[in-house]
Amino acid sequence: MGMRTRTGAHIVWDWNGTLFHDNDAIIGATNAAFAELGLEPITLERYRTLYCVPVPKFYERLMGRLPTDAEWQVMDEAFQRHYTAHRVRCGLADGATELLAGWRSAGHSQSILSLYGHEELVPMVRGFGIETHFIRVDGRTGPSGGSKAEHMVRHLAALAGVEPARTVVIGDAVDDATAARHAGARAVLYTGGSHSRTSLEEAGVPVVDTLAEAVKEAERLAA
Repeated sequence: MGMRTRTGAHIVWDWNGTLFHDNDAIIGATNAAFAELGLEPITLERYRTLYCVPVPKFYERLMGRLPTDAEWQVMDEAFQRHYTAHRVRCGLADGATELLAGWRSAGHSQSILSLYGHEELVPMVRGFGIETHFIRVDGRTGPSGGSKAEHMVRHLAALAGVEPARTVVIGDAVDDATAARHAGARAVLYTGGSHSRTSLEEAGVPVVDTLAEAVKEAERLAA
């Protein structure tokens, strides 16, 4: 890091549904996964109303019961396969590149923590030409389907000179707020991803409609 003038304010960005606008890929992949089990396709609206982490719980809301381990394997595998095919048509959220550059040039630091596979995540971030804005990019290295809380604690511990109290997590899921709280950080939730405003408001943290508002709010919270 050439810039030693960092002010201590840090943003941990979520990737899917936050920096990366992949709603279409997610709904397409979800419906492809459902089709493998003979479930009816769902609309984005219904998805946003019901979606929750851990993901097997979401499938329980749709199926009326928890999927068996075998069903979960089938759906998870189908989802990942179809998502990879669909995601190439998706891009960064509106204004994301400028916001990342602006936060960094203001002397603040930022990182990415995602439950998306690490081996897939890093080349995507690099491919969008935004990698240099982050002091660390962490994707998931274990099995999929869990919560972010433990990952967040490890992620923050790995960041030199970043205090959880001056850190704000920006994500599109209640799980992002839960993980932030677990790690002693603050959170701002963004409605442009895979969750309805109603479900996000249950987290008791600021909820915003644009990433620009999210960054403004982060600046206020980390001050």
